[in-house]
Amino acid sequence: MTVSSLPEHGGRLERAIREWGIPRHQWLDLSTGLNPQSWPIPAIPDSVWQRLPEADDGLPEIIRDWCGAPEAAHCLPVAGSQAAIQTLPYLRPPCRVGIPVPGYREHGYWWQRAGHDLVPIPLEKIADNDDWLETLEGLVWINPNNPVGLTLPAEQLRGWHRRLQARGGFLVVDEAFVDPVQDSSIAPYVGSRGLVVLRSLGKFFGLAGIRAGAVLSDELTISALAERLGPWAMSGPARYIMSRALADRHWQRVTGQELASASARLHGLLAACGLGDSRGTRLFRYLPHPDARRIHRLLASRGVLVRLFDTPPALRFGLPGREPEWQRLAAALVECH
Repeated sequence: MTVSSLPEHGGRLERAIREWGIPRHQWLDLSTGLNPQSWPIPAIPDSVWQRLPEADDGLPEIIRDWCGAPEAAHCLPVAGSQAAIQTLPYLRPPCRVGIPVPGYREHGYWWQRAGHDLVPIPLEKIADNDDWLETLEGLVWINPNNPVGLTLPAEQLRGWHRRLQARGGFLVVDEAFVDPVQDSSIAPYVGSRGLVVLRSLGKFFGLAGIRAGAVLSDELTISALAERLGPWAMSGPARYIMSRALADRHWQRVTGQELASASARLHGLLAACGLGDSRGTRLFRYLPHPDARRIHRLLASRGVLVRLFDTPPALRFGLPGREPEWQRLAAALVECH
């Protein structure tokens, strides 16, 4: 498997503005899969801005509690899970690493760049058997998958980890899109050697801009990662916001219910417009469609930006926020189809 160029991402609104000549304020950007109703950020005290971040501020303990991780788990707050994605491959000697296809392409890019041999694992392959696991020394899994939305039970991932660990291998699980009010996370089993979990504040909380995330793993892995990233891997204001957002369990429960309703509504809207059956998570819907590129361009010409995938041809729709945005998307879909 070869990943040669820098991966594309959602959120390329500036490029769409230039290409279509539509002013920023006229766009409905559904390309990123973020919660459109983000956690309300409180006022940040001046002292947080004036002092360097302190590692013993209690944030790692808050993260472990939020994830349901055991005391044996070690935690490192980082500037978004991207910081860990770029650094983790350099903590391992070159080996054969499985990467889900399709999946978030940053993983493959950075593991290959660090000299590892990438082995593509098509998502449909895992439904047959997992004999392919025996050919790997490491596996990076995205749960839920981005962009498809496939979510595997934690017990299945635990089984994979045990088999890899038995021969000195490792499992990295990217949980950027995990729903904190559901039970699909493998974080409660972190602590033993060779299991790494990545979490993010960007998706469910809708706070991608502050670049806040966490890595949970064993002590040796976290120590090595901390040494690579150096001091102050996350800013003080980001630590302040993250600690309070994670502690707001009421907001998380209410938001989980609202996102579930919105995702179901989007699924129904796509079907009602004749685009077929979608799948995904509470934060986005993934729509395989042979005419995906044409639909993408037609929507963009109307100021609606969604994410396009070529292999296989598909679209990913984030959730609209306010009711006028829902109505605008519905009108654009009808016009396009």
